[in-house]
Amino acid sequence: MLKIGITGRIEKQVELKDTAAAHGSGTLEVFATPAMAALIEETCWKSIAAELEEGTTTVGTALKIRHLAPTPTGMKVWCESKVTEAEGRKVRFDVQIFDETGLIGESMHERFIVQEDGFQKKADAKRSLV
Repeated sequence: MLKIGITGRIEKQVELKDTAAAHGSGTLEVFATPAMAALIEETCWKSIAAELEEGTTTVGTALKIRHLAPTPTGMKVWCESKVTEAEGRKVRFDVQIFDETGLIGESMHERFIVQEDGFQKKADAKRSLV
């Protein structure tokens, strides 16, 4: 069972591939909300991966983001996550995202613990339906 309070942190430098222009979510060369979403998910899953039983992983099921301030290319951003709920297979995180000037985003993220093989087989089976 996962414990409330597990934290995670990932830092990166904003590159052109992380911008709204590159993601198609806008025209500006600023840290894109889709890039922020990816950073949130990565920080959260990695923060609990070592605590999971062998053969299990987590998948994202809910993500609420408030993107509060722009960040240009070349600046560092980092994401800090904290497990706030762990009930059965559901894990919920509170997340804050910062750049070198302060808070730029906040999020609630939810993940579910799944069996890797079974989940992948279920997804792959969809191919036979089309």
